[in-house]
Amino acid sequence: MASPLLSYFEAAEQVHRFIAARAEGNEIPHESTVSESSPASSPRSPIPPKPPEIVPLAASAGRVLAAPIRADRDQPPFDRATRDGFACRAAEANSHQFLFLAGRIQAGQASHGEVGAGEVWEIMTGAPVPKGADAVFMVEHADHNSNFIRLPAPRTLEPGENFVPAGSEARAGDLLVPPGVRMTPAQIALAAQCGYSELAVVPQPRVAILSTGDELVSISTTPGPSQIRNSNAPMLAALVAAAGGIPQILPAVADREADLDAALPGAFDSDLLLVTGGISAGRFDLVEDALARLGARFFFGGVAIQPGKPVVFGQLPRPAGPAGPRGQGIAAQPALPFFALPGNPISSAVTFHLFAAPLLAALGEDSSPNPRFGQARLAGEWRGKPGLTRFLPASCEFTLGTGRETGLETELEQEAHTVRGPEVRLVHWQGSGDLAAFARSNCLVVIPEDANELHEGSTVQILLT
Repeated sequence: MASPLLSYFEAAEQVHRFIAARAEGNEIPHESTVSESSPASSPRSPIPPKPPEIVPLAASAGRVLAAPIRADRDQPPFDRATRDGFACRAAEANSHQFLFLAGRIQAGQASHGEVGAGEVWEIMTGAPVPKGADAVFMVEHADHNSNFIRLPAPRTLEPGENFVPAGSEARAGDLLVPPGVRMTPAQIALAAQCGYSELAVVPQPRVAILSTGDELVSISTTPGPSQIRNSNAPMLAALVAAAGGIPQILPAVADREADLDAALPGAFDSDLLLVTGGISAGRFDLVEDALARLGARFFFGGVAIQPGKPVVFGQLPRPAGPAGPRGQGIAAQPALPFFALPGNPISSAVTFHLFAAPLLAALGEDSSPNPRFGQARLAGEWRGKPGLTRFLPASCEFTLGTGRETGLETELEQEAHTVRGPEVRLVHWQGSGDLAAFARSNCLVVIPEDANELHEGSTVQILLT
């Protein structure tokens, strides 16, 4: 497939256009990046969502919410103390006079009394603030004299201090977590607070992974002198699982047309196909031709990035379903999107993060931003040729400090270090097959396509992996 090399941003936009068109039941309009043999586009009905799954709340971590979480009552349901101390009237506490200790209340108890004039109640964190009180002063700020308590000068108290008013976090029926959110411990705790013992979640997309190459042997096999173990399949399976999908590893195939033709249809029951290897310009790079023989439509074939330049994106028509009971045909299934990723493992990982992960998120109705970028201060320098957007393995220290404190610095010097934020350093590597270097990285530094150098201390973008 001969097609122009896209910039990273053009390729990313093409993926997002595909996602938007698929959600509306449309095809991406044909452009110069589409093969001439592609079928004409035609409007289709939006792809109906799959029925949600019901899972126990404790098993919902990492799943995408299919139905909203709403407050079943006001949150908090009562004025809730946030400190151990004394419920009081702020104006009286600010008089710094001793006030009579008239009651006591702890978390889980109902408040049946009222704080009267000249009184305080001892109160524990999480307990309901009794009527008549409009503030809480902390126990460590209190002076005691038998059954009398006071807030000593010069401390003062504002009305509303140290308690959360009823309903200030949410009102009964309020939307707290919308569909499309991937569940984390924070949302799980909130759901539990609202009485959800189980949740409706989106079915996880199934992702077929096909590795190609004469040089590949299984992990348990001792490689020959010119062979390597298949590291791409388990790596991509881990990336798919981390992104919320269900990986389905297909048996690896050799660089032979017949083997590829036989293997590719095994992905038709999946939601996404990832093929690794066989997409460069070599004599035995046969994957694109094999996809074309199945009627593939190609959206791009090559992106101006390093590593990962040969990456291919497209879709395959699925076989028509069986005839209905009266002989009528069943509507064609939605096309199978695919990415053909370079065979070098770092190239496969980079192109997965940049292009496959956003599509996988859309297939799983995950509203999380993808890919995830951040910023960090560069330790060291980089020099190279412009023309490609580079994504280079790096190690970022996500701490307030820089790791340079020696214990001999002045407080001012230590303070200067602690405000620098994340610091990233490029990992020395031997190219996109260097898995040892990749294992020492936790992110990728983004080098803009027009850059020929980056200076020590400059702020750079990083791709979080």
